[in-house]
Amino acid sequence: MNGFWVFGYGSLVWRPGFEFMARHPASIHGYHRALCIYSHVHRGTPDCPGLVLGLDRGGACAGVAFQVEQRLKEATLAYLRAREQATMVYREMTVTARLGDGSTVQALTYVADRSHVQYAGRLPREEVLRHVRQGIGESGANPEYVRNTHEHLVELGICDETLDWLMRHLDQAI
Repeated sequence: MNGFWVFGYGSLVWRPGFEFMARHPASIHGYHRALCIYSHVHRGTPDCPGLVLGLDRGGACAGVAFQVEQRLKEATLAYLRAREQATMVYREMTVTARLGDGSTVQALTYVADRSHVQYAGRLPREEVLRHVRQGIGESGANPEYVRNTHEHLVELGICDETLDWLMRHLDQAI
């Protein structure tokens, strides 16, 4: 398929921020969605980090693939790099994304850099909950990010056990 492709698995699903021609359900293999990044900018600060999603090694991830006109590739890349690479916690990669119709495309995405100081790895759920509750950054409150991502994944028929668990516990008394 023509154009430039971007794979979204978190906030890009519900707030891409760039112009696109088409949006398709898609999945990738070799990486899974995880709240594995300490947010120091968008949903937290260095002193009070939140947690945001990253693609971490292993498994598979369902999300969306955005088809962008070739003429908009450089502007889209510049936008994505400014948004996703604020602290260089992600590695920009091209992955094979399988679209809902079974076809595949090469898509740009952002994968967690395990060597970065903001890589949280796999935290106990209670610690994930604590970080999500406390995080507030330039893009807003961390619970809002989790709620929006969960809501839009559910609309797409995508189940994420960690986000489901967080939704059941975010509003409970501390």
